[in-house]
Amino acid sequence: AGLWEGRVGVSEHLGSDTFFHVHDTGLGEILTVRASGEVALRHGDRIFLTPDAEKMPRFDAEGLRIA
Repeated sequence: AGLWEGRVGVSEHLGSDTFFHVHDTGLGEILTVRASGEVALRHGDRIFLTPDAEKMPRFDAEGLRIA
């Protein structure tokens, strides 16, 4: 299990990565996640995520990137 739980909205395999939207995380926003390779996810799948803190962009209250 990961730190964040959610449900898959859209999942799309593009080249060497799979991008998917995660809903219902309790974080207030839809997350867009990039995973290496082809990940077999379908609309409505329940997933658990643990982010890599070193790869997460961070933004201030005005939406400007700070890290």
